[in-house]
Amino acid sequence: MKKTSTETHTRISKFLSYVLRHAPQSIGLALDEAGWVDVDLLLARSRARGTEISRELLESIVAESPKKRFAFSEDGARIRASQGHTVEVDLAYAPSNPPPVLYHGTPARTVPLVREGGLRKMSRHHVHLSPDVDTAKVVGSRRGRPVILVVAAARMQREGHVFHVSANGVWLTEHVPPSFITFPE
Repeated sequence: MKKTSTETHTRISKFLSYVLRHAPQSIGLALDEAGWVDVDLLLARSRARGTEISRELLESIVAESPKKRFAFSEDGARIRASQGHTVEVDLAYAPSNPPPVLYHGTPARTVPLVREGGLRKMSRHHVHLSPDVDTAKVVGSRRGRPVILVVAAARMQREGHVFHVSANGVWLTEHVPPSFITFPE
């Protein structure tokens, strides 16, 4: 496999996130109800809109992404984003039993809002929670100095909240009320 620069991987990964999570119509695609799109069509429409992606590069991005943002169907003919959609999709993740605690990294400036209303999904389909502190730090640092919140996930589930785990290990739930969050001092 031909080596591709990290810069190219990052640029194409961001493009794929935009198209497969937020705006498939921007390149003339429509996701099916589960978020899948035909790989050959994705490559052709991307090329027609000026973003050249080879099948080899696409496979490399899917395989090498540490966050596993994308997944191929079992037959390799379709691709979808693993989570984070703002367009309507049903990823069909079965309810799962979460670990006792999960983590959420958020910029320090949002903590007062979270104290008031908890963690909300905003424009996404779910609140995203991390299984470990290190991942939460990376996620939270994208928009400023991160604060790591600890979520009592098992207690939430016992009290009726539903959790799903995405193909890339991100935990998903509709809302985390403040009473289930431990805030740092």
